[in-house]
This record gives sequence, structure tokens and C-alpha cells, in this order.
Amino acid sequence: MDVLSQIHENNFSAYNADCVEVCASMPSNSVDFTIFSPPFSSLYTYSNSERDMGNSKNDDEFFLHFGFLVENLFRLTKPGRIVAFHCMNIPAMKERDGYIGIKDFRGDLIRCFQKHGFIYHSEHVIWKDPLIEATRTKAIGLMHKQLCKDSTICRSGLPDYLIAMRKPGENQDMVSHPDGLNKFYGENPPTSGNLSHERWRRYASPVWMDIRQTHTLQASTAREQDDERHICPLQLDVIERGLQLWSRKNDVVLSPFMGIGSEGYVAIKDERRFIGIELKTAYFTVAVDNIRKAEKENKELTLF
Repeated sequence: MDVLSQIHENNFSAYNADCVEVCASMPSNSVDFTIFSPPFSSLYTYSNSERDMGNSKNDDEFFLHFGFLVENLFRLTKPGRIVAFHCMNIPAMKERDGYIGIKDFRGDLIRCFQKHGFIYHSEHVIWKDPLIEATRTKAIGLMHKQLCKDSTICRSGLPDYLIAMRKPGENQDMVSHPDGLNKFYGENPPTSGNLSHERWRRYASPVWMDIRQTHTLQASTAREQDDERHICPLQLDVIERGLQLWSRKNDVVLSPFMGIGSEGYVAIKDERRFIGIELKTAYFTVAVDNIRKAEKENKELTLF
């Protein structure tokens, strides 16, 4: 296993390495919950490494590579426990794909997990503002002028998804909430009734309308202009909900695509243990700093 750097501290381990190789070295049935955002096939390129799945020349090559990770995740996950991933469908482009449309990346990911033994457990659609997407991507299907010119070209905006896949078998360690979900995580306060019951209604909703799109670790750390930026950091609200739904205190949480450490930051803040793997050294360095920041903040809360 080619590890550029590794750090092991009280509540977390971080590897600057290839996630397939690290996961292959980990013991079976050792992970309670996994949450991550995978590379979106060849949509973004994060590094020049041949180990970078974002460097795939096409979708087939990406899923061949990604399948080795999913195979290991199935082995690592405890029976009855969850692997959750964040994704979106990918716009098809004429110059790259030969047509203008949408590729079912979400469905392809689900089928990849099913191929390796997972059960399709749950799905949440995460609403996004189509105007922001139109401004950012300049997608022809989202342009207002198309409504006036030829509305057959118009399409909806692309939502995010949080997909949960379950490993078959009986969960031996119940993820129970004896007092419900009464810990307050900075979301909009309840409008009526019991806090725990209202939060359950939010979490059980098939469409999450209240995810704060800018509530990311990247936004909260206020980096300098020249510092390393992550292309699409996962919203902290999404990670928090996944952790609350499908893990418990002291569980081992894994992210094979750690990025700048968003999953690790929330896991440590939520009193879980964390294992993170990141191929890109610049992201790895920032991630370790962010996870240590979470530990420091937890200690300060305990102190006062």
C-alpha cells in the first residue's frame, strides 16, 4: 500500500493515499457507517494521479475503478449497517457525449452498489435553486431565453441526492435515540410541537427543502484567496443528518473521499470516531487541520 502520509490520533485516523488500497488493508466488518461524495465520473478532475477516479476517460472506466472500492466497502461494513453517498445526475454535453441531455449517474451508482451485494435502502432528494445553477453552469436548458425561444429545450434544475445502501444481515448494535433527536444542530427551530418529532418529520421527508447550500466547511473556515479550494464540498447539514439517522456515539465513520475533511469534522463534533482517506495532498493537509479544529472545539465546549 502506497501511503504518502498517515496520522493517527485519539478519535481519528487520516490517510493521504489511494482509498481502494487503504480500504483493502482494513479488517472486515469494522466500519459502522460510511458517508461520502464520490467523484462525479469525469466531470471534475481533482489531480493528475492515475489513481484519481476523476481522471477516467469515460463513465465505463470510472465505474470499473469505482467498483473495486464498493467491493471493499461491502466487506468493511458491519451487517445491517449503512453506506450513504451524496451525488447528482450529470448533464450530457454534445461535444463530450454526442447529445444534450442528462445522464443517470445516480442510478448507475445505485446499480453498482447492488451489483456488489448492497440493498437499496433509502433516498433523499435535496432541493437546489435552479437560478443559482443556471448562473453557475450557463446550461442552455435552464436559460430563460429558451422559454421564450423554444421551451422544448427547457429542463428542470438538477437536485442533489443522499442515497443510503444497506449491507444485508442483522444489525447487532441498535442505533437508538431514547430521547428522540433532541440535540439541537443549528437548523431552523421547531415551529410547533415536540422538537424530536418535528425533526423526525424533516428527516423522513423524501425531499429536503431546508439544506443550507452555503453551509459548508469551506465557507466556514474563511480561507485566503490563494489557499486550496475544494470544488464541491458537501453541505454540513447533509452529513449531520446522515450521522444522526444511521450512526451512534463512538461509532467508526469512514469517508474514502475525505476532501477537506467535512465528514470528519462533523463526525468528531458528533462524538464519533473517524477514518478518512484522501489522495490529494493539499486537500489532506486542510482536512487534518479541520478535524483537529473539531476536536479543539469539542474540548472547549466540555471545559465551559
